[in-house]
This record gives sequence, structure tokens and C-alpha cells, in this order.
Amino acid sequence: MRKIETEAKSKQLEKAEDEKSRLQLAKLSAEDSKKEASKNVMVLQQQGKQRQEEFSKTVKGIQNDISMLEKGNKDLMEKLKKSQAKLQAKKSESATLQQRFKIYVQIPEKKVKFTHKVEDSDDSGQHIKGVFTIAQRPSVLLKGGQALITFEEEKVAAQILKMAKCTVSCDKDKVHVKPKSLTLDPFVKFEVHLDVSTKTLSFSNVPFTLTEERMRDRLEISFSKPSRGGGEVQRVDYDKHTGKGQITFLNSGVAERLALKRKYVVDMDREVNVKVDLVYNYKLKKFQTFCGTPTRTILLCGITDFQDEEDLQDHLEIHFQKPSNYGGEVECIKYVSGGNEVKAFFTEDMAEMEA
Repeated sequence: MRKIETEAKSKQLEKAEDEKSRLQLAKLSAEDSKKEASKNVMVLQQQGKQRQEEFSKTVKGIQNDISMLEKGNKDLMEKLKKSQAKLQAKKSESATLQQRFKIYVQIPEKKVKFTHKVEDSDDSGQHIKGVFTIAQRPSVLLKGGQALITFEEEKVAAQILKMAKCTVSCDKDKVHVKPKSLTLDPFVKFEVHLDVSTKTLSFSNVPFTLTEERMRDRLEISFSKPSRGGGEVQRVDYDKHTGKGQITFLNSGVAERLALKRKYVVDMDREVNVKVDLVYNYKLKKFQTFCGTPTRTILLCGITDFQDEEDLQDHLEIHFQKPSNYGGEVECIKYVSGGNEVKAFFTEDMAEMEA
């Protein structure tokens, strides 16, 4: 019986030893796994730290780039504002110059006489050409209490300009005037070269109701009808977007004849009245601008308005004609009383004045 129990205990002991060995092995394996896991954790932590540093550097770089872009954008906006301000100033200056040099004038009708025919051109008879010279008269704005006086001789004007002021006797009163040199407003001179075709007629207000090819055919047919004053058509140009175009006839004179009517009937899907006119080509040449100071004319300022305008003007003329007052022969004089303004015009040689 004891032998059986001893064997049983031996088996249990062996079993316990086996279990102890297994547990020890498991413990060793777990410790190895733990060490490996700790090592991996440390590696991951180092990698995480490294990536965090890289990320921080990247973010900082991006922030620096954004800051530089914002600064660059700010600089560009400032430059844009300055450029826009300069552009606006240039536009204002251009508008001022355009307004200053604009010429509002109604050119009067002038009778012309045919003298001879020019034979040195290949297209003689196909074009009417003309050259017109436009000259703006120099002028100055004369305000109230001022006078312009033009002498026969330059030396007289030069003598008067050397004086700080002149005392003019007007009956029992005296008036002190200040002579000043005069600067004229800028003025221009240019040539307008005009070329009028005797074969080509322009038209407008033609609605686009058919195909483009049929529109051209209808236009050619309509302008070819002798019963309406037309003639043989050489070429048709038509713009469907604007409703405008040109008709070129084979012979001269047809375009001129139709242009006098101002309107012409063309057959489309219905009859249409269109506007017709000759084709004018303009060229501006020899554009010149002038400015300067007249040598025989001076400006008198500070004139007190206490007499009639004509009487005071006469007293001024009498005073400045006397050699004892360093004056001389007066060619022209104009005085403007207070509160008024007059535009004074000069001839091209500035020898005469009109107001």
C-alpha cells in the first residue's frame, strides 16, 4: 500500500517538476517577448519623436513660406495700388491734354475751282483726294481787371516789362497797373488728308435674315439694278454681326450718285431701306504743337474798375503811347472790366489780337 502511495507521489512530483519546468520556460519566453516588445516600443517612440520633429520642421517651413507669400502679396498689393494711382493720374493727365487740344469748330463751306487733272496716278478717277490744313489760333484767357496791349515794336514791350508798375492818369484819378509777360495756351497745327473712293459705297442697317451667301447675292442683285440708279457690281463685303458693308462698282460715278440719295432699297425676304454713303479715309499728318510768349504783347494786371470800360481802355492806350512813359505806337489793346472773362486770339505771327 505504501509502495503504491510512494509511486503516486513520485508521479505527482515528476508532474509538478514538469509543470515547473514548463512554467519556467514560459516565463523565460515571456521575458524575452517583453524585452522584444520594450525594444520595439523604444524604437517606435524614437521614430515617433523623429517624425514629430520632422513634422514640426515641415510646419515651420510651411508657415515661413506662408509668411513670405503674405508679405510678397502685401508688397504686390501696394505696388498695384501705386500703379493704379499712377495709371489714374496718367488717365487724368491724358484727358486734360485731350480736352485742351480738342478743337470744336464748324468748318465753313468754301467754293473750289477745278484747275487741272492729275495724270500721274494709276487710279486716276477712282479716288477724290484732298489735303486740308487745320491751324488752331493761339489764345489766352483775359480775366476781369486785366488788359492786353500789343505794340508795333518789340523793344517797347521789353521796356515796359522792366518796370515793376506803371501809374496811369485817368482824369483826376490814378490807377496802378503791373506789366507782366504773357504765356499763350498750347495750340496745334496739322494736315487732314482725305481720300474718297468714287467706286465704293458703304451701307448700314442691313438685317441678317438669310444665309450669308444669299445675303451677298441679294445685295449684289439690288445694287446692280439700273432702274434704282445702280450699276455693275465688282465686289460685295458684308458683316452679318454689324449689318454694315461695302459695295464696289465696276465703273466710277455710281457710288457718288447713290450716296446723294442717302438711302437705297434692297430686296431681302422683304424690301429694306438701308443707309448709304461714300467711303471716306482720313489720315492725320504733320501734327505739331506750339507754345510760347509773344514778344510785342504784354499783360497788364491789377487794374481797378472805377470807370467805364471803354474810357479806361482809352486812358491806358494814351498812357502807353507816350514815349515819356517809355511807351510807343500801340497796335491793339483790349481791357476787360471786373467780373468778366474774354478769350483773346492771336494770329500765327502773334502780331494781331482779337477778343
